[in-house]
Amino acid sequence: MPIKKRKSLGESLVEQKTITEDQLVTAIKDSEKSSEPLRKVLVKLGMVSEEDICNFFEEQLGIPRIDLRNYLIDPKILAMIPETLARKYLLIPLFRTGDTLTIATADPLNVVALDEVRIKTKSNIEPAVATETEIRNAISQYYGTGGSIEDVIKSIDVKAMTMEEEKEEIEPDKLRNMAEEAPIIKLVNLVIMQAIRDKASDIHVEPEEESLKVRFRIDGILHDVSLIPKHLQAAVLSRIKIMSDLNIATKRIPQDGRFRIKSEGGQIDMRVSSLPTIYGENIVMRLLDTSSILIGLEQLGFDEKNLEHFKELIVKPHGIILVTGPTGSGKTTSLYSALNTINTPDKNIITVEDPVEYQLKGVRQSQINPKAGLTFANGLRSILRQDPDVIMVGEIRDLETAEIAIQAALTGHLVFSTLHTNDAPSSLTRLTDMGVEPFLISSSVIGIIAQRLVRTICSSCKESYVPSNEVLKDLTVALPDTNLKFYRGRGCKACKTTGYKGRMGIFEMLVLNDKIRDMILAKTSSTQIKHAAQEAGMRTLREDGVAKVLAGITTIDEVVRVTQTD
Repeated sequence: MPIKKRKSLGESLVEQKTITEDQLVTAIKDSEKSSEPLRKVLVKLGMVSEEDICNFFEEQLGIPRIDLRNYLIDPKILAMIPETLARKYLLIPLFRTGDTLTIATADPLNVVALDEVRIKTKSNIEPAVATETEIRNAISQYYGTGGSIEDVIKSIDVKAMTMEEEKEEIEPDKLRNMAEEAPIIKLVNLVIMQAIRDKASDIHVEPEEESLKVRFRIDGILHDVSLIPKHLQAAVLSRIKIMSDLNIATKRIPQDGRFRIKSEGGQIDMRVSSLPTIYGENIVMRLLDTSSILIGLEQLGFDEKNLEHFKELIVKPHGIILVTGPTGSGKTTSLYSALNTINTPDKNIITVEDPVEYQLKGVRQSQINPKAGLTFANGLRSILRQDPDVIMVGEIRDLETAEIAIQAALTGHLVFSTLHTNDAPSSLTRLTDMGVEPFLISSSVIGIIAQRLVRTICSSCKESYVPSNEVLKDLTVALPDTNLKFYRGRGCKACKTTGYKGRMGIFEMLVLNDKIRDMILAKTSSTQIKHAAQEAGMRTLREDGVAKVLAGITTIDEVVRVTQTD
């Protein structure tokens, strides 16, 4: 079989009728005369666009096209290639996987450049292609100033960014121009990059009277990160809104948006919410790491007995499984882990969510849109016409949704959903309070999991200690009399002096039996149902937390904090 000849840039552009034969001849002569690459001459003469050149590299040579606007480059990766080398060859490092460094370059066929980068970084080089303009902009954004938020703030020209405070409205064009200044772009990128490195779940950008405060929520707790000068507020907020595809001219009504970024660690979805306040728009960005949501059931924090019960529940052919807890207690992670476990080619799994936070392969996911008339109830009703085996309803908020979910369970479907209650038994009375008939609840609900997230002790500064009797009394749980060891984090650089690093779930699992079903029919109180469940072996949230304290995973203070109901 003859080897297929690879087309040159000129041949490819002529064949696609992007340029004519005569234009190619003119460009080649100009290239020979100026010693400039043909691709640059073609762009300079206006015969093709930079995007046409990128398309050639991608389609003819199989070199991936990279959109640098969707990348956040770690300063450690950036430091591998000096600015002089980056500007000399118009390239920029993106991320490193093992011994391979991926770079974006305008000329991926420049062997001299690739060899020099390979020698300099002591890495194998994987080129990707981007336009010259994109690479020049990226070099300006990432190089030239220090690597900290404070350094970037100091580098920004105060006069250029200062606006008349008395003005209520600033022209959108001026806002956009300020937001697209390289230092502002770098400042926002650094904030996001630091949040990713710190494993923050949320970034809070909060206007105050004299500054713009930045806080990160790490392991469920908010921490102050930086104070940005007030004169940069308009530009910083506008930059975030531009990234999120929000209207920068609209400031008096709340807005919601999202964008997706790529970093060395993987892909991060950013969900953005703006809220007008007296000092300007308050913005919260939620970081949704698509690589961290799909963890195995074993990593959620279930003890051996609860894990066994949960695995038995999620393979039932029909019934309702409820997961309950406050916002931020890990309900979504538990539900997605369960769906991922039972997701096999022979099952049709459909969800209706608000919003769809993560995309699950092989699962049909829909997002509610009340303005368009798509509510949980309407969505669930439509799902039942899609021949599902397993259904996930983001939340049961009203009687209509509850009744449809119950009917689905009674007609042979396995239904997952969430409620907002303090413990598992309270979910049964919550459904009754909504107006659901007790006989429907007892016939359809097969299990309820209440959960919280506790911070785990930092392994770098973990130490044993003896708690006071008063602290032990706060637990209100019977403890073994002998060989008790308690641990805490002393506080170190690794955990930012908090003594904690990472989180784990604590659980209360109520599996319905005949006795509890009879109690539901008799409209027994949740307190009495709780006692019956404990007699049947249910461990409360507080008890599960104490077990993790005695295992040296978390602390007494942390368990008391997340299980306090008063």
